[in-house]
Amino acid sequence: MPKVPTDIEIATDAEIKPIKEIADKIGLTEEEWEPYGKHKAKISLSTLERLKETPDGKLILVTSINPTPAGEGKSTVTVGLGQALNRVGHKAVVALREPSLGPTMGIKGGASGGGYAQVIPMEDINLHFTGDIHAITTANNALAAFIDNHIFQGNECEIDARRIVWKRVVDLNDRALRNVVIGLGGSKQGVPREDGFNITVASEIMAIFCLAKDVADMRHRLAKIVVGYQADSTPITVADLGVEGALTLLLKDAIMPNLVQTLENTPAIIHGGPFANIAHGCNSLLATKMASKLGDYVVTEAGFGADLGAEKFLNIKARIGELDPKAVVIVATIRALKLHGGVDQAALKEENLKGLQAGMKNLKKHMETIEAFGLPFVIAINRFVTDTDSEVDYVTKWCEQHGAQVALTEVWEHGGAGGIDLAEKIVEITNDKSSHFQPLYDLEETIEDKIKMIARKVYGANGVQFTPQAKQQILEMTANGWDHLPICMAKTQYSLSDEPTLLGRPENFEITVRELRPSIGAGFLVALTGDVLTMPGLPKEPAALRMDVDEKGNALGLF
Repeated sequence: MPKVPTDIEIATDAEIKPIKEIADKIGLTEEEWEPYGKHKAKISLSTLERLKETPDGKLILVTSINPTPAGEGKSTVTVGLGQALNRVGHKAVVALREPSLGPTMGIKGGASGGGYAQVIPMEDINLHFTGDIHAITTANNALAAFIDNHIFQGNECEIDARRIVWKRVVDLNDRALRNVVIGLGGSKQGVPREDGFNITVASEIMAIFCLAKDVADMRHRLAKIVVGYQADSTPITVADLGVEGALTLLLKDAIMPNLVQTLENTPAIIHGGPFANIAHGCNSLLATKMASKLGDYVVTEAGFGADLGAEKFLNIKARIGELDPKAVVIVATIRALKLHGGVDQAALKEENLKGLQAGMKNLKKHMETIEAFGLPFVIAINRFVTDTDSEVDYVTKWCEQHGAQVALTEVWEHGGAGGIDLAEKIVEITNDKSSHFQPLYDLEETIEDKIKMIARKVYGANGVQFTPQAKQQILEMTANGWDHLPICMAKTQYSLSDEPTLLGRPENFEITVRELRPSIGAGFLVALTGDVLTMPGLPKEPAALRMDVDEKGNALGLF
């Protein structure tokens, strides 16, 4: 049996074109892009001004069922669909998030696709790329330093050191940093207080970075960040500290979207990377808008399942950016469906139609969610080599019986050629079916009602329980005039509920909101449920154990 090449081996052997050819392919002028080495570039924001009268390309959102350790391949299908659309004669651009080093070094791996549906140079993209995430880390930690210095130098703003809500960040999984004490060592070393770290992709600055419409809008949003409170609960913002200009300066180059390519030389814009279980989980608004001006089709993805990334894309990002999505792809794998149906992970390679049948309930709930937003969709069966013909046939017929378009997708093995059926169905439904997209809730509804709407319509919960702390925070946020903002739910990605072990389609459950946090600069309120963490930890055997470089300096072990 021939050896199956790894993702990094496939990426390394690919015929990568100079980035100038990719820039020319999508019509960028010489003044509108800056090379970042031979195969990466930054795109100037002036491009959007030049193309403001150009009609937008059709926006396709790729989402999935609830993720499992069995794998779903949402990014792989996104890349493969972009390649397939180009193969059938359309000008497509892919828009993706930048991978975080946390999952790359941890358990999930990178986020550049896989097999023959990858964005390249994958080793750069999965590691430091163009330094955007490092710039966000620096801006976040600069703000933390400004806060502590302000207190040390006399505390003119009267910040209550017990009510500072701004945390430092690092783009790694490091549980030891969740709770720390700073300022130790005497009176000249700062004011001692409790602090903590989040992972960079959970920073509000990452969310602002991904929702800003231009540099001026980013500066305006940075100024509105709430960093803490006075003793009487008056919020203190970045504008009160007067450092929004410095933070904007640190991000002025990072805010330009990054241009790369796929294995089949399809243009790909990769920019920003907020997590979807604790933030809004979408690439930057600038990248999506830029892709829509440069292509006839834009294929983008939102993190984790439709209950997280897609819900936030449609309720938050599309609303803020005035986006008009035309269709959705819901990615499902037979392995994951069997796991949702109660099949043991060790037995997923074995045919099990009964377990598969039980797992279809999870897919059905996500179909209902997308329908609730008024969007047409196609189910993409992302085929693994262990899937049997009987299992594929069962899922196909089930989808057809439930009135859903379905496409067997084999882009991991065959690249764009394996996504032709999916591409043709997407073209068909965007031509023949009208999108009636509408967010699920009105912004003028109360905070409680918006959360309840998400819990009932998207998760299938009976209702929502609010802890006493959450109830008090809702009163304070309403008093501050923040109740008109959309809601960003922080919830486990593994279940429709807030309990990660409840797979499939749980019934008769309630969601518990334990805490709310204001992200006023980003423009939403974060509702934390269950035990979701803003600083993950590493697994017992992190992916980093398999990573290395060879004697020529080539990356090994990335996936």
